[in-house]
Amino acid sequence: MLLPPAVKLGLAIEVLAESADASASIAPHRVGDYRDVGAVLDFARGVDVVTFDHEHVPQAVLRELVAAGVAVRPGPDALRYAQDKLEMRGRLAELGLPVPDWARIGSKSDLRAFLGSHGGVAVLKTARGGYDGKGVRVVRSADEADDWLAGDVPLLVEEAVAFTRELAQQVARRPSGELAVYPLVESVQRDGVCAEVIAPAPSGGRVAQEAARIATTIATELGVVGMLAVELFETEDERILVNELAMRPHNSGHWSIEGAVTSQFEQHLRAVADLPLGATDVRDDWTVMVNVLGGPADGSLDRAREAALAAQPGVAVHLYGKAPRPGRKIGHVTAGGVDLDDVVYRARAAAAAFD
Repeated sequence: MLLPPAVKLGLAIEVLAESADASASIAPHRVGDYRDVGAVLDFARGVDVVTFDHEHVPQAVLRELVAAGVAVRPGPDALRYAQDKLEMRGRLAELGLPVPDWARIGSKSDLRAFLGSHGGVAVLKTARGGYDGKGVRVVRSADEADDWLAGDVPLLVEEAVAFTRELAQQVARRPSGELAVYPLVESVQRDGVCAEVIAPAPSGGRVAQEAARIATTIATELGVVGMLAVELFETEDERILVNELAMRPHNSGHWSIEGAVTSQFEQHLRAVADLPLGATDVRDDWTVMVNVLGGPADGSLDRAREAALAAQPGVAVHLYGKAPRPGRKIGHVTAGGVDLDDVVYRARAAAAAFD
């Protein structure tokens, strides 16, 4: 999804892909392991800027790139806070930003004490490596963490937030410090995976202003370069708490391909290439994105795509070149218009063709 805006901007892209048939291999690419310092350094010699489509590149690799004089955006000092939830929670707390009550867990007694002071229920997370609901579990007893505690991995426990909805705020930042703020969006999660996004979030108001303040503070104070997505909880009293950070184009921003003047993918390229940032105005009153999860049981994406386009010709369909698999994000659809109920219906109807 970075390729069309790269062509538009006159930027060349090369991808370090994990395999020859990876979905990103549609771009000029070489195959290599992002965890292999030698492979990444060799790849980086042929490009001007290195950026990422996930947060899992090891710090050791990132710092070797920086030491070799490679422009790494976002850099390791920023990316560490998207890689490690304990570091993220600690830094945001230092900045005085609103986060759920949390603690580092090193033993069963630590977890038992936290549960005792938080109504007997909490959310336990592995500090590193989790995404889309992986590495997260709700616990009501310290015994439910025996396997994770035995693994000697850093663990974070948080209060189980009684939220009314989940939101996401995206901003872009370039090396000069210029910022561009997108509209606040509402996300609908199912089984820990983003299912739908509504842009802008209905009844944003004061909450939208606060979300923009939080996201711009994080981008500036952490020195983020590129796109930043801040996932948020909204509570009944209209407070918002920071849940997660992503320093890259994010699923909550896919709506912007059709729904904003500058898509998150073009904006990310502008930011990491240190070009002036684009306008973030919306193109429609409402834009709704629905993820295509799993795909048709018979694996026939061609037939499903044809059915979706025929039934909803005004809806944009994006497929990622991934094989159908239960729960896997294989694409998304986007609809826009002036009536939210109608936009939601058309987006869901198009996505349903892939069931």
